[in-house]
Amino acid sequence: MDQKIVEGGSDGGAALMPHPDVATSSGGIAAGVLMCLLSMSSIQFGSALSSPIINAYGPAGATWLRLVFASAALALIVRPKIMSYSRTQWLGVLALGTVSALMTTSFFSAIARIPLGLAVAVEFLGPLLVATLGFGLSRQLLWPVFAAVGVLLLAYDGEEWVGNLPGILFAIGAGAGWACYILLTKKVGNAFQGLEGLSVSLLVAAVVSTPFGFVSAVPHLTAFGLLEIAGLALLVPLLPYVLEMVALRRMPTSSFGILMSLEPAIGAFAGFVILSQPMTPSQMFGTGLVVAASIGATVFAGS
Repeated sequence: MDQKIVEGGSDGGAALMPHPDVATSSGGIAAGVLMCLLSMSSIQFGSALSSPIINAYGPAGATWLRLVFASAALALIVRPKIMSYSRTQWLGVLALGTVSALMTTSFFSAIARIPLGLAVAVEFLGPLLVATLGFGLSRQLLWPVFAAVGVLLLAYDGEEWVGNLPGILFAIGAGAGWACYILLTKKVGNAFQGLEGLSVSLLVAAVVSTPFGFVSAVPHLTAFGLLEIAGLALLVPLLPYVLEMVALRRMPTSSFGILMSLEPAIGAFAGFVILSQPMTPSQMFGTGLVVAASIGATVFAGS
């Protein structure tokens, strides 16, 4: 389970290539922990800061603009050898790129309608369920159940349901996309060297999102808006790509899986700080359940 749960980041976050657990020094692990925390913070605070962009250009437009800038920047760095890839490699990046575009659009559509913490928690159920089902119908299935209870607590503030059906459905779609993204990332990671597969899949994602995002975004673009989008594209996803890739070379994947479990809590905190989305004690407890379920699924994966 360790391997599966850490191969992708939320909101199309860092596509983590498989790395074996290796012996690392305490200093290396400490640096890796710091990089992981910075990466997750970048993803969640970047999502929160994307709210004005989503309002201005729509979820599809915001997705397209971010993918265009991120894919162009990474392609300039990696310079993928596009003409040298096999049919199998192309099928892998085409599938991964398509899923990435749909997943990100769904997530942006969700956070435009429901609180960020709730959206991240619902989305997190996707990879958690995939990782748990990898061990068959056993007591490991209790972890997604605990997480689902946490999501229900997050969705109710003591007086009313804070989410709406379209927002929840988009978050579920993002979670399903994330689950597929994890499996596809493993395949693409094994088929390419370095970041080439990631770079080409981002280019594919930008192309796939163009028919939906171009019309939504272009009529409203301004010079300042372009600069803002470029900055957000560097914050999410390029910075997390670099931080998580380096972190996995400094620490075991099992440790990374436990740290990644903090993402729903960081998302809730980012929603509170950036978007002024408060949480009741029961919602905080719900967030804790999601985090605890993720940690439990990671720690007891082999039991």
